[in-house]
Amino acid sequence: MIELQINGQALRVSPGTSVAAALYLAGDGSSRTSVNGQRRAPLCGMGICQECRVTIDGQRRLACQTSCSAGMQVETQP
Repeated sequence: MIELQINGQALRVSPGTSVAAALYLAGDGSSRTSVNGQRRAPLCGMGICQECRVTIDGQRRLACQTSCSAGMQVETQP
């Protein structure tokens, strides 16, 4: 198991777990809030829709295309 932080909360996942899957395991799976105030979550799982944008270790990345690593810091958009 590896441990990462999602919005400041520790989460342990199996190696190879995508950040998108970790978001789901950590709560409601949401990655950001739309301009209309609705919570958004990964949709396509292939990086096309861009709905899973999060900040990972200070850089904007796609959660569905990123594997979790030990010590990773993930921040979703409020």
